[in-house]
Amino acid sequence: MSDATATAVAESPQHGGATPPAKGGRWRGDLGESITRNLGLLGVLALLIIIGAVTQPDLYGDSSWVWSNVLSILQLASVVGVVTVGMTFVIIGGGIDLSAGAIVALAGVWATTVATQSYGAAGMIFTAIIVGTIVGLVNGVLISYGRLVPFIATLAMLVAARGLAAQISGKQTQVSANTFINGIAANKFLGIPILVYIFAGVVIVGWVLLNRTTFGRRTVAVGGNPEAARLAGINVKWHSLLLYALSGLCCGIAAIMLTAQANSAQAAMGNLYELDAIAAAIIGGTLLSGGRGTIIGSVLGVIIFATITNLFAINGLPVEIQNMVKGGIIVAAVLIQQFRFKSVTQFFARNKVTTT
Repeated sequence: MSDATATAVAESPQHGGATPPAKGGRWRGDLGESITRNLGLLGVLALLIIIGAVTQPDLYGDSSWVWSNVLSILQLASVVGVVTVGMTFVIIGGGIDLSAGAIVALAGVWATTVATQSYGAAGMIFTAIIVGTIVGLVNGVLISYGRLVPFIATLAMLVAARGLAAQISGKQTQVSANTFINGIAANKFLGIPILVYIFAGVVIVGWVLLNRTTFGRRTVAVGGNPEAARLAGINVKWHSLLLYALSGLCCGIAAIMLTAQANSAQAAMGNLYELDAIAAAIIGGTLLSGGRGTIIGSVLGVIIFATITNLFAINGLPVEIQNMVKGGIIVAAVLIQQFRFKSVTQFFARNKVTTT
């Protein structure tokens, strides 16, 4: 069947999908809902900025410090943000990836071995991306063709990848001697850190892939209703495999970025990045059950968490309280998803049925 047919079948109420968007404007249906949600996230960011200005008026009164702080927040969000883009695709497709942080560690350690560094910056970047992608493919094979539950498969990969990273590095920190790689985090272009450009590039590619390609439409269809997607002619197993490979690719990119920041790599790097990425996607509106989510929402989620971290740092508050606040935000986001209508379209549909 055609992609249009696949999308129509996946969204059909008879197949358990979402109700088709109502006619009469961009603000109705799931599109308008995502716009409203993203505006709400921007409101949360504005509130955090106001809190910062109230608690630290001297700092926020200095325009040069404010600009520098904005760049620091974006740089802080960049590595987790890249991982989150890949994680968003996986969750929209109906999966989960608990091994993301471990893949970052394995890719970073493998890219900074003496043998790999002898091939220069290109060899290190190539190695990190290939290792991340291959590990993601292994996850996809285990889940799609081995029929393992994503939670179990990726949890096993988390343990295995951390162990392999420790074995390769000998439980030691491997120093990056490549000036080009180290300069990725240290250098700026037009006053903006290179890491932020990489983050923005991945976000743009991810947005286009999700919203303007067949791959994106199939991802939503597979996550919304796998059986309907299969009946529409989509190879669900193969597509799910590609989603995990994409997540691994993003982890490989993040490994180079994190290595550049620390000028080194070790088996413990990227710790809990998978949880940060999942949390950012959730508060950005991505459904844990799959079938819906936006790249922009996930990015805003990452930036909100980075802003909270920054806010706690400038106020000298302990990390423990910061983690409790983040936990509360995650719980609130899940509760909102749990007790809300599936879409604005269904809300209008139900009201129409009631009033006629």
